[in-house]
Amino acid sequence: MLASLYLLVFLSVALGVIFALGFIYAAKTNQFKDIEEPKYQMMRDED
Repeated sequence: MLASLYLLVFLSVALGVIFALGFIYAAKTNQFKDIEEPKYQMMRDED
């Protein structure tokens, strides 16, 4: 029973680290730079 607790703690910490690394990568590559522009792009007629 204690082994399953260790497994769950390890998996939750590993998942947290994966999400933190993903957020850091997205922040460094400017994924959050302009979040308002895409919703206005489809309204422009560029044809």
